[in-house]
Amino acid sequence: MTENMPLLDISMLPADGRFGSGPSKIRDAQLEFLADTGSQLMGTSHRQKPIKDLVGEIQDGIRTLYNLPDDYEVVLGNGGATAFWDIACACLIERKAAFATYGSFSEKFANSAKNCPFLDEPVIYSADFGNYCLPSASSDIDTYAWTHNETSTGVLAPVHRIEGANDDALMIVDGTSAAGGTKINPCEIDVYYFSPQKAFGSDGGLWIALASARAIERAQRIESYALSHPEQGRWIPSFLSFTHAVTNSRKHQTLNTPAIATLIMLKNQIDWLMKNGGLDWAQARCAQSAEVIYQWAQNVEYAEPFVSKKSARSTVVVTVDLDESISAQEVISALRANGIVDVAGYRALGRNQLRIGVFPSVDTQDVIALTQCIDAIVTALKDENNALN
Repeated sequence: MTENMPLLDISMLPADGRFGSGPSKIRDAQLEFLADTGSQLMGTSHRQKPIKDLVGEIQDGIRTLYNLPDDYEVVLGNGGATAFWDIACACLIERKAAFATYGSFSEKFANSAKNCPFLDEPVIYSADFGNYCLPSASSDIDTYAWTHNETSTGVLAPVHRIEGANDDALMIVDGTSAAGGTKINPCEIDVYYFSPQKAFGSDGGLWIALASARAIERAQRIESYALSHPEQGRWIPSFLSFTHAVTNSRKHQTLNTPAIATLIMLKNQIDWLMKNGGLDWAQARCAQSAEVIYQWAQNVEYAEPFVSKKSARSTVVVTVDLDESISAQEVISALRANGIVDVAGYRALGRNQLRIGVFPSVDTQDVIALTQCIDAIVTALKDENNALN
């Protein structure tokens, strides 16, 4: 992109130019709530009543959003979803797991289990990037794991119990970029875990899990056995103990000091979602914004949705391939110069691609404006190239 590329008319620009897939847009009202409430809570102990009350309100809010059954708990811990992969390997997978991989994040969880010295070699089912698959049932599998929304590729997979699985097998689903923007039936699975820096409009460093009684009981049994049989070689450090996380969560706290600002903004986002209609409203809003982009990509000559199968297309993270004659990097740079940020494709995917987060905090009118800005930039790029030729 040349330096003399003209800036777009301000009337074209979205009111808010943040379209990141995580960290994502944080609403002004959240920051105002942080400034107001934070003056009383920031810099205070997370083991005292004010912060524990805040955590309790977050847990109650999530329980209400997901209409959790009585025997499910909202468990919190430090480290984000990446840490939870190791927690699941240490405390939830008994011996052998089956994984579905169809993007960077689903692959990383599978690799965690593959590299775990006290677990059997996992069974891995793979689909091409831009599609999804689910694990198949087998009598020797005690845990099935996959990703609800693959953030790297913009693929949304089903969430339900694997047909034919053993009755005591656990279903563990990564909901990081789907949670808060899509609906699930938690009764279908045992653990649905996520971080709050996506649809929940907060910062990272925290994981939250909707956990069934069966999952909690398995962790207790595995950890108790590992402690009493150290010769078996299953080492579970305190930071990776799911049981410790459950114990602390029941006290409305985390094992280690959490980022208080994250909790404050998360609380405000949960309240905002519930005020507007909960997950029904959030899912509809995200789907509407996503459809704007999919329709636009199908209607212009220079773009197309990366995910060809409509039923697999994400409604929270949209990926669009650009024609090779148009440099995605130049488009991204021009958008950034106009205050529109974080629309780059996932780096490891290596495609000429845009990736656009359309979480509940993103206004659909801003998504429409984004597509118009991209059109204007592509036209300017073509004019510039024609002038040079």
